[in-house]
Amino acid sequence: MHDKVDVKLGNRSYSIHIGTDLLKSAGDFILPLLRRKKVAIITDSNIAALHLNDLKQSLVSYDIDISVLTLPPGERTKSWEYIEKTVEWLLAEHIERDDVIIAFGGGVIGDLVGFAASILRRGVRFVQIPTSLLAQVDSSVGGKTGINSLNGKNLIGAFNQPQMVLIDINLLDTLSARDFLAGYGEVMKYGLLGDCDFFEWLEDNALDMAKGNTEKRIYAVKRSCEMKADIVSQDEQEKGQRALLNLGHTFCHALETATGLSDRLLHGEGVGIGCALAFETSMRLGLCPQETPSRVRAHLTKMGMKVSLSDIPGNLPNSEELIKLMKQDKKAVDGKIAFIMAKEIGNAFILPDIDLDIVKNVLNDALI
Repeated sequence: MHDKVDVKLGNRSYSIHIGTDLLKSAGDFILPLLRRKKVAIITDSNIAALHLNDLKQSLVSYDIDISVLTLPPGERTKSWEYIEKTVEWLLAEHIERDDVIIAFGGGVIGDLVGFAASILRRGVRFVQIPTSLLAQVDSSVGGKTGINSLNGKNLIGAFNQPQMVLIDINLLDTLSARDFLAGYGEVMKYGLLGDCDFFEWLEDNALDMAKGNTEKRIYAVKRSCEMKADIVSQDEQEKGQRALLNLGHTFCHALETATGLSDRLLHGEGVGIGCALAFETSMRLGLCPQETPSRVRAHLTKMGMKVSLSDIPGNLPNSEELIKLMKQDKKAVDGKIAFIMAKEIGNAFILPDIDLDIVKNVLNDALI
């Protein structure tokens, strides 16, 4: 028994399958995609130790030939070094255009493998099997793939839709509390940007999710995927509405770069802080009610998450340096930074230009 969400993109449409114990039946889903019984699995060492045997056994039961590449975990793997290693390995394994590559891991593996698939032989099909909450609700869906640059996050990449996304909720049981909550930053984002009812549901139920309630985890993942699928179906290449999915991310990416893409700040933690900063900025611009940013911060606090810049260990650059990093944002146009602002919870919009003095003041106050 599982739920399904469709991403409707014409001849690039695909389904997101969400349920429990899906990894052990992965072969049922993968086999119909294969033109020959051969797949390449790319994962990281943490996931390989925990879950690779279950995936392999399911595929082997269908006599599918398997090759596996295991990469180091962590954001720094999204680099030229590992994209080269991945592509050269795939070529050495004689992976052809009509074969299927499986991205088996969190957002780092999904982004890297999706990009490798887009450039290998000018395009090889791939499947996402996301293992983290963040990847299940965000990075595995929608076809954004890529690697990081010395100049910032995700500045090199391609839009490349998967053939399928297979989400096994049971995989979340092996996440650390910190990793689960980091992924929750992206779940919360969906309610904040476009569904106040969902955010209210999260206010009442997210603690149960964090404690392991499977039914509530399935609902939250499905609702997040539904919202992302709907936006991506309307705007695949981020020419307009898809930018709403970047609520909090302009702040977040600058902070990730400032902390060296390290464990000082996980992506989802940065999203949570970024959402709080976005609502604070919206309030100071007179766009949303005065009490709204406090409600966002209160929910982050209730969940035991990072709330402000002072929660990030170590020193951070000053506000001027952070704004310079924001100007490297891939959505910047003519040097102007497009911010996602909000009129209220559940009602975000794109502001193509912003008073950077107000942003600077928000950052200065947060840095105290």
